Amino acid sequence: MPASPDAAAGAVERRPLLVALLRFRTYLASLAVIAVFGLMTVAVYKLTQEVRYDEVLDALSQTTWTSMALAVLFTAISFAALIFYDFNALDHIGRKLPPVPVAMTAFSAYAIGNTAGFGALSGGAIRFRTYSRLGLTPEEIARVIAFVTLAFGIGLLAVGAFSALATAPRLATVAGMDTGLLRLIALSVIAVLAVLMFVGRNGRVVTLGKLKLRLPDTLTSSRQFLITAADIAASASVLYVLLPETNVSWPTFFAIYATAVGLGVLSHVPAGLGVFETVMLGALGNAISLDALLGSLVLYRVIYHVLPLVIAVLLVVGAELREAMQHPVANDIGNMAVRLAPHLLSAYGLILGAMLIFSSVTPTPDTNLDFLSAYLPLPVIEGAHLFSSLLGLVLAIASRGLGQRLDGAWWVSLICAIGAFVLAFLKGIAVVEATVLALFIFALILNVKRFNRPASLFGQALSPAWLAALLVIIASAVTILFFVYRDIDYSRDLWWQFEFDQEAPRSLRALLALTLSASAIAFFSLLRPAFSHPEELQPDDLEKAVAIVGTQDLADANLVRMGDKRVMFSDSGKAFIMYGIQGRSWIALGDPVGAADDTADLIWRFVETARAAGGRAVLYQVSPSLLSYCADAGLRAFKLGEMASVNLPHFELKGGRLAGLRQALSKGVREGLEFSIVAPPDVAPILSELRAVSDAWLSEHNTREKTFSLGAFTDDYVTAQPVALLRKEGRVVAFATIFVTSTKHEATVDIMRFAPDAPKGSMDFLFVSLLEQLKSDGYQVFNLGMAPLSGMSKREIAPVWDRIGGTMFEHGERFYNFKGLRAFKSKFHPRWQPRYLAVSGGTGAVLALMDVTLLISGGVRGVVGK
Repeated sequence: MPASPDAAAGAVERRPLLVALLRFRTYLASLAVIAVFGLMTVAVYKLTQEVRYDEVLDALSQTTWTSMALAVLFTAISFAALIFYDFNALDHIGRKLPPVPVAMTAFSAYAIGNTAGFGALSGGAIRFRTYSRLGLTPEEIARVIAFVTLAFGIGLLAVGAFSALATAPRLATVAGMDTGLLRLIALSVIAVLAVLMFVGRNGRVVTLGKLKLRLPDTLTSSRQFLITAADIAASASVLYVLLPETNVSWPTFFAIYATAVGLGVLSHVPAGLGVFETVMLGALGNAISLDALLGSLVLYRVIYHVLPLVIAVLLVVGAELREAMQHPVANDIGNMAVRLAPHLLSAYGLILGAMLIFSSVTPTPDTNLDFLSAYLPLPVIEGAHLFSSLLGLVLAIASRGLGQRLDGAWWVSLICAIGAFVLAFLKGIAVVEATVLALFIFALILNVKRFNRPASLFGQALSPAWLAALLVIIASAVTILFFVYRDIDYSRDLWWQFEFDQEAPRSLRALLALTLSASAIAFFSLLRPAFSHPEELQPDDLEKAVAIVGTQDLADANLVRMGDKRVMFSDSGKAFIMYGIQGRSWIALGDPVGAADDTADLIWRFVETARAAGGRAVLYQVSPSLLSYCADAGLRAFKLGEMASVNLPHFELKGGRLAGLRQALSKGVREGLEFSIVAPPDVAPILSELRAVSDAWLSEHNTREKTFSLGAFTDDYVTAQPVALLRKEGRVVAFATIFVTSTKHEATVDIMRFAPDAPKGSMDFLFVSLLEQLKSDGYQVFNLGMAPLSGMSKREIAPVWDRIGGTMFEHGERFYNFKGLRAFKSKFHPRWQPRYLAVSGGTGAVLALMDVTLLISGGVRGVVGK
């Protein structure tokens, strides 16, 4: 399949600006997030110009326990509604999964996504990891993610518009807008949505420019609208009950809240931090005292965003202590919680790191300092304050490694958490801080066996998304510092003031240390390690790999004999991955070869080695059985096409189903074609005849030898394997090299060539004769190879990748005979199984596919010259 990605690669190569945007899209997106957050923090600081930190604390202290209990209740209602998003999505795509794992997955996805919401800590990434293990294909998972995303967005627009229309006079007064304009906007949104629903009723296709989508049927849409309305109403009520008494009605507040949430989502700032607060302060600042509103917003963040994550972590802790649990539902919750443990602890570690950083720029209660001053010298308190903030920064960074299950990240996180736990008492008797740290420490210890991947934590560069998150945390700390100490005039003397009651200098020094440390980490990550290539394949390694190939079932693994690929062995030496390097892409070919027990660790080591060398890990033509491992390694799968295989014990030429093949066999016999299989020791004497046929075929097709996923005609390679021959009147007119292993499970062909004057239908005759011979020799499966871009989803709501692939399959004959290859394989009535390209990120797939094309074709010259 050397040319299968050529069309897509060529289209991108002709647009250098597009290539540049694709390559740097993640950096540009991260810069945009930082810029938006920066503008929002400035806005919040100016909106709260008259508010003081002590006033916010007083407002918080006046919040009743009843209000907080109601807020927790509404949080539970909101998350219950959020869970039904996933159930409705699964019903929409026609899949049924066990309810308990689905509920746990949805709860954890929203708990993590609402708190962090970027990279591996997004709701989509969590769903991909868990649903792939529950049996959903990447296409189905993409449809689930698309459904819940669109359902929330459309539902938010609808309920926001209806509430704005119902409360237009009051809302216009609060927001400072014209009532007529507000009603016009609300009516316009409702009208557009109504038309959209009418046109797309009962699953009809809706076309919006170049975008086509199939909406759910009326029942599903109605049910989802109610679910979304319940979710948003409950989440709005969480904040509303935390507000002091106000004359702002709930419907008016609801409309403002829906707008703030929507803008927070659109900003792509993690958890909408700063954006949500700016909208709420700007809209309600004239109706509610700013100090009380700011305090309520802080409590809302803790209850609605942090509390569900803490509950999810508690479920993980409980799952590890479930030996006494016998109820199957409890076991189901435990199994799913344990599977999600690394990602939950990663998000929790990030939140704790931010908490320690924010704690370092806020003052300690005077009573606590007075108590400590009687027992501890000032340097101890100063040091505890400074080092606690730095431990928070390290913990935030280590949380990325927790999501990747790194053993080093587990040790760093545990040490930081224990250190911060001790320092919480030394710097200010921070009991709440120590309690949440204790929960984290306990959860880490209980889940130690989940973090078993050996890798260097600090040898990795942070991704742009993680750098953006880190900068958002530091910028938040700066904003908090200036807000808390806004009445203190800055002077150089502040840096050198060391007194028990001098909180501002202490916070200022901690912030400086944090800023310098974070800047150093950011520069280290941006100045990525120089791209390095591992050593070429050595003869001893090739011999070892060939020995492993002979003991397993995958016939295609014989491609390692070419010697053009590098090999990475598992720690046990019983399995390997063969891969090539093109540009920054480390491209593994097929599934790992050898012992199945080594698969997970081998894939992880390959991905980490590629990242450490400054490369992009790509898995090319992997089977569905590998998708869960790819998800665990943070890779996203894209369908490449379908692999065809024939069940040889059931392969019969009798009957009408294979009449065409039977006729091809009879026609070949009449034309004097003679089939035989030549064993490897006997190939050398006929090598010159085979080369003559090969050279003539290459010349006739105006092409050149390919590499990587196809074998090239070299003497050592061809003589190392059996060859299927077709002779006519004693002359070789066609041949195919055969891949087999000693298990006799699977066989396939690699190099296939025929002379220009070979009788028409010679290759059909060769294949039928070969399948008959292999069947009689006891082989179980014949692998016909992959049909690129076939089997792509044609649904209007299919992922964009599938839509592009389907279009290329239907109309790409100019570039490659997609339909013809599928039609040839279909003659044998094979079983079709999907094959995937696994790579990190959506834009990475396009660049990876370009590199695969160049690697197969031997560089740009090979692509241009076929």
